[in-house]
Amino acid sequence: MTTAVRLDAAEAVIGGRSVWRDVSLTVGDGEFVAVLGPNGAGKSTLLKVVLGLLPLAAGRAEVLGERPGADNERIGYLPQRHGFDASTRVRGSDLVRLGLDGGRWGVPLPSWLPSVNGSRAAAARVREVIDLVGASSYAHRSIGDLSGGEQQRLLIAGALVRRPRLLLLDEPLDSLDLPNQSTVAALLQRICRSEGVAVVLVAHDVNPIQPYLDRVVYFAGGAAAVGRPGEVISGPTLSRLYGVPIEVLRASDGRLVVVGQPEPPAYHVDRHEH
Repeated sequence: MTTAVRLDAAEAVIGGRSVWRDVSLTVGDGEFVAVLGPNGAGKSTLLKVVLGLLPLAAGRAEVLGERPGADNERIGYLPQRHGFDASTRVRGSDLVRLGLDGGRWGVPLPSWLPSVNGSRAAAARVREVIDLVGASSYAHRSIGDLSGGEQQRLLIAGALVRRPRLLLLDEPLDSLDLPNQSTVAALLQRICRSEGVAVVLVAHDVNPIQPYLDRVVYFAGGAAAVGRPGEVISGPTLSRLYGVPIEVLRASDGRLVVVGQPEPPAYHVDRHEH
């Protein structure tokens, strides 16, 4: 398995403050990795480093075999957002088509698409990714008329349309209800397996996505732990990161409940109950 992202003894500094240090991790092709931790711990900072928007203060980073930022054309990026207003009249398929215009990175079209306007290859690729995410039945409708889960599927299609090797998603599940979070996570796992795309997803709540993950990166206390969900989301590991005793309980339905952390970072049991 080749490596999509590699960090070695990395440190990120923002405004003179070290956000995290001595972080080493790898993300392989076709691997589904979630980035967890409390607010301000450096989850989104990791994405900025991978995109080349924030140089490391120490250590080394490699993305798709190059320095960060050198090959962003092969990265699909979905930033934080909280859905489209009902007044947004852009069709879902047109939104996906925008992913081909190069505007996200300011780079030309990939070589396999000679032009956007009137290009049969472009239209075929848009249809292909819409079908891949299961959005064909509503892609012709205005994006503002769609549910949060439907919108998110089309946004993922737009991030995939340029055939990326790496997909970065910053809290894409935050505005969805719990069933839709699981549905989107299952979709992303399928994309990992079928397309060989590495997926790095920043999330608050691991429970709806836990069954679909290969590994997690957990930021807290200026450090990170990397491994399989059951290894990282454990009392000993979280106690080490937070510097206080932490207990992790597993409910009868398989949900994880973390007891004792200074700030509830990733397990908001009631976030969708109101």
